[in-house]
Amino acid sequence: MTAQALSARHVGTLKLGTRASRLATTQSQTVADAITAATGVPVELVHISTEGDRSAAAITQLGGTGVFVTAIRRALLEGTVDVAVHSYKDLPTAPEPGLVMAAIPPREDPRDALVARDGLTLGELPAGARVGTGAPRRVAQLRALGLGLEVVPIRGNVDTRMARVVPGDLDAVVLARAGLTRLGRLDTITETLDPLQVLPAPAQGALAVECRADDDATRALLTPLDDAVTRACVLAERTTLATLEAGCSAPVAAYAEVAEGEDGPELFLRASVTALDGSDGVRGSVTGPPDDAERLGRELAAELLDRGAAELMAASR
Repeated sequence: MTAQALSARHVGTLKLGTRASRLATTQSQTVADAITAATGVPVELVHISTEGDRSAAAITQLGGTGVFVTAIRRALLEGTVDVAVHSYKDLPTAPEPGLVMAAIPPREDPRDALVARDGLTLGELPAGARVGTGAPRRVAQLRALGLGLEVVPIRGNVDTRMARVVPGDLDAVVLARAGLTRLGRLDTITETLDPLQVLPAPAQGALAVECRADDDATRALLTPLDDAVTRACVLAERTTLATLEAGCSAPVAAYAEVAEGEDGPELFLRASVTALDGSDGVRGSVTGPPDDAERLGRELAAELLDRGAAELMAASR
């Protein structure tokens, strides 16, 4: 269907629900601009306050899963907005009745990044250095490296976290490279962390674009934004998370990539579960066709469970 035809099926301005943080609005504006470029339909951002935005408590204390998305999804179901954009890693793994994942745009680099004083890398930080992060997954993996770092739980937006490095109370913070890319802050990164050291969160770097399942016109508008490779990778990663029955605040990591193999495209999925104190962990990988992303995610999760992942997650709660 042509852009003109898509536009004709949707009269007026599309309302897009988003959190009000600088990163969230930057991400949402990127999606809004892509919709307008593809279809000619104007898009208005609607800021929505979520439980995670209003509370200063740690995400794990708030219940973890869904604290940044529930209010936005409610507005979407109620018809206050037509589209919602989320950081995909914030979404619960269970589908939301009445909503559909209409598009998953190409994702940014999903790796974690270090922002440290004096341009230091992770290996150059001295023993006892204070490193801030809000994610139990990062806490567990940083401790597992055995570098003698003091990992400090922190909250706040990207700028707030980085401000605690210099002249603040921390030697470094670990953030998603994707967020720094979208904010134009790549110059602050002192090291992009190798996934062999710190494996990313499932769906890190990806955006989720939702609309109502019965809104055929909006679904058609969003279809051109979808990226098949990103969708396959994210499906594999989040199926691993769901099969482990772990939420987005569990110390679970998963990272999928698609590359050309001997018989066509191959999806390579890695995942890990690490004890929160870093004392133990299990890690595995699996390879297969991108069309089998869901099966690959289930298989890898089953392997990790056989090797003690459930006990590691239980001990971390």
